[in-house]
Amino acid sequence: MSKSSGTKSPPKKLTLKKAKKKTPRKYARVDWTTYLPAPVVGVDEVGRGCLAGPVVAGAVVLSKPLSGLFFDSKALTEVRREELFEIIKCEHQWAVGFASVLEIDRINIFHASHLAMRRAVNALRIKTGGHVLVDGKFRIPYLRGLLQTTLIKGDSRAEPVSAASIVAKVTRDRLMKQMAEKFPHYGFEIHKGYATSVHREALARLGPCRHHRRSFNGVDDIEAFEARLEAQAVAFPENAPLLAD
Repeated sequence: MSKSSGTKSPPKKLTLKKAKKKTPRKYARVDWTTYLPAPVVGVDEVGRGCLAGPVVAGAVVLSKPLSGLFFDSKALTEVRREELFEIIKCEHQWAVGFASVLEIDRINIFHASHLAMRRAVNALRIKTGGHVLVDGKFRIPYLRGLLQTTLIKGDSRAEPVSAASIVAKVTRDRLMKQMAEKFPHYGFEIHKGYATSVHREALARLGPCRHHRRSFNGVDDIEAFEARLEAQAVAFPENAPLLAD
C-alpha cells in the first residue's frame, strides 16, 4: 500500500471568463424599388411600449427614390421629423391608422399594432395590388390583395418604411401634446406616454386617467382591470369583430 508524501499541490485558481459584448447586428439597406408588384408601401407603427395613448401606424407610398433622405428616422430631431413630415404630405401618398386604448386592453398590444397597421394600409385605398414592406418580423394579418415582406429594422433599411415611421411618430406626438392640454399633470407632452420616471411618479400620485392602458404593468391592479372589462362587455361583446377594420 503506497503512502502519500503529505504535500498537497496548490489549488488551481479559478478564472472567470469575461462575457463577450454582443455587438448589435447590422442589417443592410434594401433597394425598395425592386419589390414587385408596384406600388411599394412602407408601414411602421409607434407607441407599442407606452403606458398611455393609442398605437399609431403610418403607411407611405413614395412617388420617387429620395437618396436616403428618410433613413434612420428614429435618430432625427423632432424639428427635422416635422420638416420631413411636411415633405411627405405634399409630395407622396400617405395615411395613418389607429388602435385605441380600449382595443389595446381588449386584444393586447401585439394584435392592436397590427390592427393599426392594417387600417393605415387600407386607408391608402390601393386598388391594383402592391407590395407592403412591414417593419419587424411579423406580417400584417387579414391584409388582402397585397404581397408582404417583413424587414427587421426596416425604418433604417428602406425609405418607404422610414417615411411611414416619421408619419406615425409625428402624428402620435401631436396627439399626445393635445392630450396633455386636457390632462396637464401627467407630462404627456414630454414623455409621450412612455414609462419614464416622471410618468410613473405621476401615476403613483394621481392614478391612471382614461387614456392609460389598464392592462399594462404598473398602470392598474388586475382586479380593477377585470372589473372594467366586465363593465365594458356590453359595449364590446365577445363576438364583436375587434380585428376587423
